[in-house]
Amino acid sequence: MKIIFSGGGTLGPVTPLLAIHEVIREHYKDSQFVWVGTENGPEKKLVEELGIKFISISSGKLRRYFSIFNLLDLFQIVFGFLQSCRLMLRESPDMCISAGGYVSPPLHLAAWLFGIPTWIHQQDVDVGLSNRLMAPFANKITVSLEETQALFAKNKTSWLGNPVRQYILHGQRARAIKRFGLKENLPVVFVTGGGTGSQRVNQLVVEAVQHLSGVCQIIHLSGKERPQELVDNAKKHFDYYQVYQFFTDEMADAYAVSDIVISRGGFGTISELSALGKAAILIPKPGHQEDNVRFLEQAGAVELVNENTASGNYLARRIRDLLDDPGKIKDFGVTLHRLLPLAKGEDILSIVTFLLKK
Repeated sequence: MKIIFSGGGTLGPVTPLLAIHEVIREHYKDSQFVWVGTENGPEKKLVEELGIKFISISSGKLRRYFSIFNLLDLFQIVFGFLQSCRLMLRESPDMCISAGGYVSPPLHLAAWLFGIPTWIHQQDVDVGLSNRLMAPFANKITVSLEETQALFAKNKTSWLGNPVRQYILHGQRARAIKRFGLKENLPVVFVTGGGTGSQRVNQLVVEAVQHLSGVCQIIHLSGKERPQELVDNAKKHFDYYQVYQFFTDEMADAYAVSDIVISRGGFGTISELSALGKAAILIPKPGHQEDNVRFLEQAGAVELVNENTASGNYLARRIRDLLDDPGKIKDFGVTLHRLLPLAKGEDILSIVTFLLKK
């Protein structure tokens, strides 16, 4: 069996597919995988480290507003479609799976024309343009949130929850305390700006650190692609504040030891928080992330901080208030897990079986 995954540009459409890959690889030992992504996205290094063949194709941004670049990108999309047709002939996959991303619609259209079954997974509260374009041609559609089932054709849509890679679930608090040199009697706040980091989150956290002495310890994953001067300077002055640019297996332990996680509003991170039942303060980027977090906030699952109006002092107050309310910390984790349950391996495999029969 050969499967083509597609998505990239950011890690948003990548992380659930890696979890699906993990389940399929474990069950179908002789399966082969190809990943179609963007030339300069962060996904290439990640998937190649897992031994997955990576191919980049031309892709253009799908804008919903007038721009002269729409015309230029149209040629990129057409070229990407032609590349995708050639890819179908060369690789002869049994199915194509995507969770969105600009690179995916030309590929899935080509798969449909060649009679190859396709599956798309919808993570966000609002359906992105890529998934809207692919949905009519898809044989199977799954959603992370029960409420979004109604946005797609009923006869081929089901609520899956969100796939999460298994290693995230196996962090150890005791190991994390040793690994990060933490004090056992002081709460831990873990900050991550997503796959590439966030300069605005970094700025707010650095401003907040000075107000948190004796309140908590902070592990800050600042991101390799962001300037480090600000965080490095703060690290010199506060011994309860640690900064790292990149995590691999350390991520699971950072989650395990944390009492609160501060992050952006991408569904990859939100899914991991849900699977672990973690309390979160989320600082979303404007747009679909803000819609995601607003939905979760209204359900009583997370705390939202507006990046445009917040200050470091305000963020510090929110951290202190939440740490002073253990009941709320617990409720956040329980509610988030209920809204966004972990996708079950048997459900993923049943969809694969269904597509293999197409």
